[in-house]
Amino acid sequence: MSGFDFLLFVLIGAFIGSITVFFLGRKSPQTTQEDPAIAEIRGQLAQLASAASGQQQSLSSQLHEQSKKLEDQLGTLRQHMGQSLHMQTQTTNENLTKLSERLAVIDQANQHISALNNQVTQLHNILSNKTERGAFGEVQLENLVRTVLPPNAFEFQMTLSNGKRADCVLKLPNPPGDIIIDAKFPLEGWRALQAADSESERVLARKQLALAVRGHVKDIADKYIIPGETAESACMFLPSEAVYAELHAHLPEVIEDSFKKRIWIVSPTTMMATLNTVRAILRDARMREQTAVIQGEIGKMIEDVTRLDKRVDNLNRHFAAAQQDVRDIQISTGKITSRGEKIESFEVEDAPADTDLPASTAKPDLLR
Repeated sequence: MSGFDFLLFVLIGAFIGSITVFFLGRKSPQTTQEDPAIAEIRGQLAQLASAASGQQQSLSSQLHEQSKKLEDQLGTLRQHMGQSLHMQTQTTNENLTKLSERLAVIDQANQHISALNNQVTQLHNILSNKTERGAFGEVQLENLVRTVLPPNAFEFQMTLSNGKRADCVLKLPNPPGDIIIDAKFPLEGWRALQAADSESERVLARKQLALAVRGHVKDIADKYIIPGETAESACMFLPSEAVYAELHAHLPEVIEDSFKKRIWIVSPTTMMATLNTVRAILRDARMREQTAVIQGEIGKMIEDVTRLDKRVDNLNRHFAAAQQDVRDIQISTGKITSRGEKIESFEVEDAPADTDLPASTAKPDLLR
């Protein structure tokens, strides 16, 4: 029941009550007897007033219960809202914390990117200088060699008999002998090829690149192949897979010319394969050396075994002689034991006093 209905019901009840009071207090001026119709109306009004009072109490009780239920629901709603707000606040704080951590990670990544940008700039400056560019190739070559080979299998910046200094020398047994590796990087021709916009410019740039590589191949062949001191071939290390691929894809004649001069052009990937082959050669050579040592030791061991066999044979003869002596001793002790048993079992009979013993009795038996 709404508040408006309740107010309307109260007004109707009040109106009925006022009418009831009015009729109850009114008396006829003409007679003292009450009209039966008025008495009936009065009774009905009294019943209506009583019913209205009861209805009012019932409504009041219902309103009290509804008010209590409403308060309970409002309290539960406030509790739920408080919990929801607390959880939302906690979730918001966690999200803000995670956001702050992600921002910190992004800031750190930004710093790494800045540092990488500086390194790229430094690398560009290094590659622009020919001396530093050569040092860059030498460092990459040194890292590869040190990763694959043992320390006694190579030497860096070694001076040869002709006064030339090699970037790296692979120390191998003869044949093939020491192999020289020299690092080269034809950057100018490669940059010209990358910057070419037309086919004619690319052709010109490839000619420039081929000319630079042929010059490096000739220098290595003249400086680092020394008969009787180094191997009959040498390696030219290109610290760029892209340049190596360009030579094999579009300049095969340069590769063929390098083969004729016994110069093998290698990239970081093929250099790794070459170094693994060198390691296998070194391992085989070491195994051959160890095999010779093992064979020598086996020969000495055979001599020792032969000597030991002779000594065992001598000892066996000594043991045989000792066994014969033991057998002879056993025979002698057996005879002695037998004679002792005969003497122990010998019985002497009592003879008369005047009887002479035979001259040749008893002695021979005792001496046998």
